Amino acid sequence: MTDTQKLPDPRPAAQTLPTGSAIILRHYDDPHREQLAKELRVITRTRRCYFLIAEDIGLAYHLRADGCHFPERASHRAATAKQKNPSWLVTCAAHTHTALVAAHRAKADAALLSPVFATSSHPSTHPLGPVRAAAMVQASPLPIYALGGMTEACFHRVKMAGFCDFAAIDSLAPDP
Repeated sequence: MTDTQKLPDPRPAAQTLPTGSAIILRHYDDPHREQLAKELRVITRTRRCYFLIAEDIGLAYHLRADGCHFPERASHRAATAKQKNPSWLVTCAAHTHTALVAAHRAKADAALLSPVFATSSHPSTHPLGPVRAAAMVQASPLPIYALGGMTEACFHRVKMAGFCDFAAIDSLAPDP
């Protein structure tokens, strides 16, 4: 996932992702978002990665992205995105069980549950913890990606809970 503070230029990180990975372009307030999206689209095609644009169905359609991602507050829009583009991968952010239910009702293909662990991206947010996150995953029919304080080692701690994989921000950012 891109982040304007932690990963202002996601292009170098995108160049290192393995085939089959996905990039979710957030950069909501970036005045050069469309240009960045175009450049990331080229990278993702070359590397055979998925490319989702957060919250902007029009831009995703224009760039022939692989789908859209919606923050929790906008998860109801997942149904519209899926209806207009049935082949898209549509994901939603979720921080509660209620949000996972909403994402499922909106016909999202998957959800990103966060924060599983403490994260510097949202230091004041109390993490779900592996036990609570596991219970939420097991109660949901959606494939769920773990997010929040995720590294490969952290993912191994929660993998058996049923997460399909993990998403990251901080672990992709260069060291300060």
